Amino acid sequence: MARYIFITGGVVSSLGKGLASAALGALLQARGFSVRLRKLDPYLNVDPGTMSPFEHGEVFVTDDGAETDLDLGHYERFTGVPARYTDSVSSGRIYSNVLERERRGDYLGKTIQVVPHVTNEIKDFLAIGDDEVDFMLCEIGGTVGDIEGLPFFEAIRQFSHDKPRGQCIFMHLTLLPYLAASGELKTKPTQHSVKELQSIGIAPDILVCRSEHPIPEKEREKIALFCNVRKESVVAAYDLKSIYEAPLAYHREGLDQAVLDAFDISPAPKPDLTVWKDVADRIHNFDGEVNVAIVGKYVQLEDAYKSIKEALTHGGMANRVKVNVQWVDAEVFDTEDPAPHLEGFHAILVPGGFGERGTEGKIKAAEFARTRKIPYLGICLGMQMAVIEAARNVAGLPDAGSEEFDHEAGKKRFEPVVYHLKEWVQGNEKVQRKVSDDKGGTMRLGAYDATLSKGSKVADIYGSLSIEERHRHRYEVDTKYREKLEEVGLRFSGMSPDGRLPEIVEWADHPWFIGVQFHPELKSKPFAPHPLFADFVRAAIETSRLV
Repeated sequence: MARYIFITGGVVSSLGKGLASAALGALLQARGFSVRLRKLDPYLNVDPGTMSPFEHGEVFVTDDGAETDLDLGHYERFTGVPARYTDSVSSGRIYSNVLERERRGDYLGKTIQVVPHVTNEIKDFLAIGDDEVDFMLCEIGGTVGDIEGLPFFEAIRQFSHDKPRGQCIFMHLTLLPYLAASGELKTKPTQHSVKELQSIGIAPDILVCRSEHPIPEKEREKIALFCNVRKESVVAAYDLKSIYEAPLAYHREGLDQAVLDAFDISPAPKPDLTVWKDVADRIHNFDGEVNVAIVGKYVQLEDAYKSIKEALTHGGMANRVKVNVQWVDAEVFDTEDPAPHLEGFHAILVPGGFGERGTEGKIKAAEFARTRKIPYLGICLGMQMAVIEAARNVAGLPDAGSEEFDHEAGKKRFEPVVYHLKEWVQGNEKVQRKVSDDKGGTMRLGAYDATLSKGSKVADIYGSLSIEERHRHRYEVDTKYREKLEEVGLRFSGMSPDGRLPEIVEWADHPWFIGVQFHPELKSKPFAPHPLFADFVRAAIETSRLV
């Protein structure tokens, strides 16, 4: 039976809960324990896939096709444990499940209430996979006091009482503001945060205190006294240069030991932190730098491309170089020449996205990379834009475009080199979709196999002719244009096993130009960089030596 650690956020700031959860999971793994991390979010969307990146940042996709919170990306990157559909839930899904059950008659006509029906649904979710791991870490989204989060707090309170004594603990993350005028850290917000938590029946066992400055012993004692925790359980969380220093930093501050003490696990296995020491060494000790441009449409919010930025960092670590990422707004190229904006970069990456806005700029970025022989990685929409650019400028199809843009405009303007995917094979079943379907959950989602062409660049990079990668898209490159495009040198080097869906394209006469329909960034980790990103950065290093 798993031991449960519930991670909550303070009144002032919940910033860093996901990172603290991920780092703690990595530390428990380093001591030989198995872990699983879960996220409970208070928003009313059924899944984050229906939310704009400006609203919620990146949507992280799991192997089994769940659209989840970006914190699950941190969990995977730090622990290497593949996230699942059952590792993320929102208020929207909880309420949806309860209402569906009420409609089916599962409650036999009873009045439906937050307690017990909603809280029971949450507790059922928490109990999934209870016997699979040693520790279950459950992060509660938002902050204590949020009206949307109250059912979750009530559910974890009840859950801890349902379990045997000592089976659940509560970890609360707060902020210690620093007042420069008086030169002091203020503990009062933390005291009030804990008081708010206690008022709903939850007493934290461990406090993780975010701070820009060292926490004096006097303040630690004060926090411990007024928040009713042991002094050893007041753990400092200082700002770090890299998130990948977090496991080592939290270990130095005694977070993993505080957790083991709270569960009365003694003696505990000693941690093996060799992997994280190597990660930290690669972050801080590099042999050079490369400059990579990410040409996207959500550049005002970098969290929209969180996994891509981290995967580039991992690729840099694999090559012992620092990757300097600069965000370039694709819409600028709608009216301006891309050359002044892209010259000086050693590689160009065009990420995924939805809608027509900014796509002409992405097409120009692909053209710049192709003609200037700059390494190019196109992901999802970035691959589709590279194909459209090839069709327009090389294959003699000046009206090439995507059905997506015609659907958005409500009229036909383009020759649809990219079309709306209406059916595909998932496992042994055929999946069918219509343009008129509700947008939520209608994409090709999750892990699918792909077959690579022998002798292709991607086959050399992967070291295999068979791969599995995660997808999230509604539109697909039309294979009826394959022959015409391959005649001019754009090779379809990866296809679905049935040969119907293009997965990868590459220019045969280019040093490094690859477009992928899937999202390789979702599987990259600091201790296991994704091969595409590792080789992309290697190609950028080669370019930097030529400049």
